[in-house]
Amino acid sequence: MESLQKPKIQGASRGTLYQPPTLASLQRLLWVRRPSTLNHINEVWPNLFLGDAYAARDKNRLVQLGITHIVNVAAGKFQVDTGAKFYRGLPLEYYGIEADDNPFFDLSVYFLPAAQHIRTALSSPRGRVLVHCAMGVSRSATIVLAFLMICENMTLVEAIQTVQAHRDICPNSGFLRQLQVLDNRLGRGTGRL
Repeated sequence: MESLQKPKIQGASRGTLYQPPTLASLQRLLWVRRPSTLNHINEVWPNLFLGDAYAARDKNRLVQLGITHIVNVAAGKFQVDTGAKFYRGLPLEYYGIEADDNPFFDLSVYFLPAAQHIRTALSSPRGRVLVHCAMGVSRSATIVLAFLMICENMTLVEAIQTVQAHRDICPNSGFLRQLQVLDNRLGRGTGRL
C-alpha cells in the first residue's frame, strides 16, 4: 500500500526531467494501424484482462479463464448493468464504477482506488482480473493504463504500448488529458496521489 501512495518517480534515474507526451502525439500513437486485436477479451498484462460487455456477461468464459475479480467501468442501470447479483454463485469479487464515456467525465478520481483494487486482486492467490466497459476501448482501457502507471511504474506511453500490443484501445480525449495529468504528477514527482 505504501508504494501506491508514494510511487517511484519515472525518469529520475534517466538524469533528465520527464517530459509527458502531448495530446496530439498520444492520439497518433493510438491510431497506429496494426492487425486487429479487438476481441471480446484480451490479456493485456499477466492475469489482467481487458474486455467488453459481451465478455463480462459470458459467465462460462469467465469461469474458463479463471477470472476472480471484475472491475466494471460502465456500471449502472443504463449501461452494463451486471453487478454483484448478476455474478451470484460464481467465485468472483465485483467492483463497479459508474462512468460515462464522455470527455467531460472525471474518471481520474477512480484511478488510485481502482489501481489499488486491481493490485490487491492480482496479489491474491490465483487472482485474475477482468476490467471492462461497454466496448473495452475507452473507459476500461483508461483504468488499466492508470493501473500500469501507478502500480507498475510505467509512463503513459509505455502503458499504451504495453496494452496496444494485445488490444486496440482508444480512450477519449478527456480521459487522455486526465492520464497526461497523472503521467505528469508521477513523472515529475510534483504531486502525490
